Amino acid sequence: MWSRERKLRLFLELLRPGPGTTVLDVGVTDAPFGAGSTDNFFEALYPWPEQITAVGVTELDRFSVAFPRVRAVRADGRRLPFADGEFDVAFSNAVVEHVAGGREGQGEFVRELCRVAQRVFVTTPNRWFPLDPHTLVPFAHWLPRGGLRDRVLRARGFEDVLDPLGPKELAALFPYRVRVLNRGMTLVAVGPE
Repeated sequence: MWSRERKLRLFLELLRPGPGTTVLDVGVTDAPFGAGSTDNFFEALYPWPEQITAVGVTELDRFSVAFPRVRAVRADGRRLPFADGEFDVAFSNAVVEHVAGGREGQGEFVRELCRVAQRVFVTTPNRWFPLDPHTLVPFAHWLPRGGLRDRVLRARGFEDVLDPLGPKELAALFPYRVRVLNRGMTLVAVGPE
């Protein structure tokens, strides 16, 4: 939770949203916040939840009950059902590495965020940090795809194959120049610069 609170503080510091700022959060889950969970921390901690539109790939019934002031939309982040520039800011925390389709799919996801929002704040685990933040197994994300890497991920409860990014790979996904902050275990892309 400490890491997530730090990300929210950084978001507030760098993007300086106010009570009228519209925010799109892409990558929410149908789980409430609390009881040790860090899912959907942004909705739980953001000072103006009524300004958030949250997008997830699954049904969001429990999410909607937990966060009644947040608009919930089921959609694929690679094909968002919103107009160009509809939001002031797009926020996505540790989602891009889960997007199917390798770098091409990740690029589609990031370009959609950039299309529907004037500014973006995208985080992802740092591929070059020695501890894999998803599994907490050192160097697991450095193993070649398939074989042992997939077995380690599945043993730790991850069915999807994660595709971690380094700073240059993250920056290359954007259609414009972004600032990539290396926070050790986490990379944060903010743009346009």
